[in-house]
Amino acid sequence: MPELPEVETTRAGIAPFLEQTTIERVRVHNAKLRWPVSDELAQLNGAMVRSILRRGKYIILGFDNGAILIHLGMSGSLRLVEPSYERKKHDHVEFVLSNGKLLRFNDPRRFGCILWTEDWPSHPLIRHLGPEPLQDQFDAAYLYRLSRGKKTSIKQFIMNSEIVVGVGNIYANESLFLSGISPKRQAGRISKVTMERLVDNIRTVLGKAIQQGGTTLRDFVNSDGSPGYFQQQLFVYGRGGEACKKCGSVLKEIRQNNRASVYCPQCQR
Repeated sequence: MPELPEVETTRAGIAPFLEQTTIERVRVHNAKLRWPVSDELAQLNGAMVRSILRRGKYIILGFDNGAILIHLGMSGSLRLVEPSYERKKHDHVEFVLSNGKLLRFNDPRRFGCILWTEDWPSHPLIRHLGPEPLQDQFDAAYLYRLSRGKKTSIKQFIMNSEIVVGVGNIYANESLFLSGISPKRQAGRISKVTMERLVDNIRTVLGKAIQQGGTTLRDFVNSDGSPGYFQQQLFVYGRGGEACKKCGSVLKEIRQNNRASVYCPQCQR
C-alpha cells in the first residue's frame, strides 16, 4: 500500500492546485469505501480549501468549519485532471475545483476512505498516532525510552504507528539494514547509541524516498499519474536470496507479523 513518502508526494503534488481554491461541487459516484463516504461532503459545495496537510498516511484538506480525512488504503490515488479527461471505472469521488481542474479519488480495492470531521486532531483515526519521523519530537531519546523492557522485535516496534508514524515495511527493512540491526532483535535490548543510528537512518531513508517520489508499488502512482522511483535504491526489500550489496552474502527472508523481512546475516546483528 502507499506508504508515508507516497502520501507526502501526493500531498505536495496537489497542494499548489488546492490551497485557497474553492470546491464548486463534490461528486460521489461510489460511497462504498472502507467506510461510507461522509454525507457531510455535500456542505463543501462553494467552500474554500484553506490547507493541505498530512498526518501519518492521512491527507487532510482543511476548511473553515472542519476537514476531510483522506486515506489511500491499499490501492488509492488522487489525481488532478482536466474536466475533459474520461472518468475511469474506479474513480469513486471527484472534486470540481474553481480553477478548472478535477481532483479524482481512484481506488480499485476500495480500502481507502474519505471522511468529514470538525476537529481532525482529535479524530479516533488520528489522536493515537505517534510523532512524525521527520520532526523533532522523534529522536533517539524518545525511541530508547519507549523501547525499554519491550520484547517485541525492533522491526515490529518501529512499525507501530503509536510509536512513530509512517515507517512501513519497505522503509523499516531499509533503515534496519543501514543501521546494521537484525529485524529479529528485541527492541528493549538495543542501546541508545544504536538507537541514534537507527533514528538517523529512518530519517534519511524516508527523506530520500520523498525526494524521489516514493517507492514504486504495483498500484501506486503519483498525483500526475507517474510511478515513484525510490525502488531503484533499495538494499534489501524484495531482494531475498540475492547478494548483499555491501558484503556479497546471501540475503535472508523471513516472515514477521505476516510481513516479509529481508536482511543480511553478516551486516545486521
